[in-house]
This record gives sequence, C-alpha cells and structure tokens, in this order.
Amino acid sequence: MVHVERHRTAHVGWLRAAVLGANDGLISTSSLVVGVAAAAGVDHAAVLLTASAGLVAGALSMAAGEYVSVSSQADTEHADYERERRELEDNQAFEHEELAGIYRARGLSAALAEQVATELTAHDALGAHARDELGMTDLSKARPLQAALTSAAAFALGAALPVVVTLFVPVDRISAVVAGSTLLLLAALGAFAAQLGGAPVARGAARVTFWGAVAMASTALVGRLFGAVV
Repeated sequence: MVHVERHRTAHVGWLRAAVLGANDGLISTSSLVVGVAAAAGVDHAAVLLTASAGLVAGALSMAAGEYVSVSSQADTEHADYERERRELEDNQAFEHEELAGIYRARGLSAALAEQVATELTAHDALGAHARDELGMTDLSKARPLQAALTSAAAFALGAALPVVVTLFVPVDRISAVVAGSTLLLLAALGAFAAQLGGAPVARGAARVTFWGAVAMASTALVGRLFGAVV
C-alpha cells in the first residue's frame, strides 16, 4: 500500500489569499452597509448601491493589490535565480563548496556532504542551489495571477452576503441583520481557516469575529455622527 503524505504547507499560497479576500470582502462591505444604513434619512436604494459598489471596487482592488505584490516577489525570485545561474557559470568550484558547506551545516559528515553536493550538481546544479541556498521551491513559488484571481473571487464571495441581505431586508433592519449574519459567518470562516491551517479553531474564530465587530461598530458610529449632519 502506497503511503501518501498530505502537508498543510501545500495549501499556504491559495489559502492565504482566499481567507484574506473573503474576510476583507465580508468585513469591509458589511461595514459600509452598516455605516450607511446607520445614517439618518438614508433610503434602501442608497444602501444597496453602496453594497454593490463596495463589492465591485473591493474585488478589483484586492486583485490589483495581490497581483502587484506577488509580481514583485516573482521578480525578486527571478532575479535571484538568474544571479545564481551566472555564478554557477563563472565559479563552479566556489558554488560547489558553498553547496557542500550547506549540507555540512545541516549535520552531514564532510565526506557525505561532498558526495551529495557532487551528485546533486551533476543532476541539476541550479535546482539544488535554488532549493538549498535560496529556499526556492515549487510550493513557495510566487504566482501573481493565481493570487489575484483567488483574492478577487474570495472578496466577491465574502461581500455577497451583505449585498444579498441588503437586497431583501427592509432598510430599518439592515444594520442589525447584516451585523448579526456577518459575525456568524466570520466565526465560521475563521474556524474553517484555522482548522485547515492546523491552528486552534476557537482562537481563529474569535480573532476574526472581534475585528469584524470593531469595524462595523466604528462605521456605524461614523454613520450616526456624520449622517445626521449631511
């Protein structure tokens, strides 16, 4: 029977972007809705417009931000990769000794470290240096487009709840219903993300719920204070 190992680090890239996007979509759009609905004299159409605009703008903003950020990481990785390739071409002996030194530092004997460095260099010198000297692996590789699409989709999915609630709930009840449903979903989302990442479920649920409550309470206060003035 073949033993298959499943490590949580395989999910780190897309999970981080998905959880960040969903949390941001849910919290920011719900906060916008609660803040606008808390203002005096606001009608249902204005709140719905705010929720819809928040979903679209937020999703595109998340996509752009993730793409730019992860692209910078990808550019750095590519530059380091090319620099290492040139160093291997210009000074093979030094690079070979550097690789053997890495294995000695990890606990291999001098003879075994030399043998491993020799065999890995013969097989794929650049790959060995990228992995063991630079820490670059397939799991950690930057994927800008994947991060952008994941963040945008997750944001839109998270923001969909307050939009749907706003669509069907009377304006005088929007704040309470959006806030309550948002806190419940934030708790579930935080618990789910913590479970996937191997962290304590209760802690993951509590921290995201707390900050969601703070955000909505703050925007509701702004709506109350400045909405009456406008």
